[in-house]
Amino acid sequence: MIEERAIVTATHGKFAQVETQRETSCGSCEAKGACGTSVLAKVFGNRRTVVEVLNPIGATPGERVIVGLDESALTRASFFFYIVPLLALLSGGVLGQWVAEQIGFVSTEPLSIISGLLGLLIGLVWLRRFAFRTRGSSAYQAVILRRAGSVHVINGIT
Repeated sequence: MIEERAIVTATHGKFAQVETQRETSCGSCEAKGACGTSVLAKVFGNRRTVVEVLNPIGATPGERVIVGLDESALTRASFFFYIVPLLALLSGGVLGQWVAEQIGFVSTEPLSIISGLLGLLIGLVWLRRFAFRTRGSSAYQAVILRRAGSVHVINGIT
């Protein structure tokens, strides 16, 4: 289970909106001068991220909580969100190439490119539907695990 500290900013139904602070461990790393992650951390800084999570413990706005996500769910979701569009793009391109050859086009690249982009679009539409289907599922959704203490939030300042 991957865990992260957060502050509840709003609740609605079985969901809560939480705010996390993105942090890196670059300050203590010896390779920070030659690392791409360190450079990105300097450019983007430690920004706050707002995420919608399941709220089975009934946390209320202003509470500090521990939010968790199953590691295998992160791996599966990453696979879907990276591989599905790529495979759809490649499959569409190969199918377009094959169809253009079967029809007898002199130049098969335009149909291959259009088919590849259409495949990518179909893959992205499938991902959107997958995301909506799994939105309320605790298998793919971050969830509030426990309270970590309370804090008062005034105008976004803790």
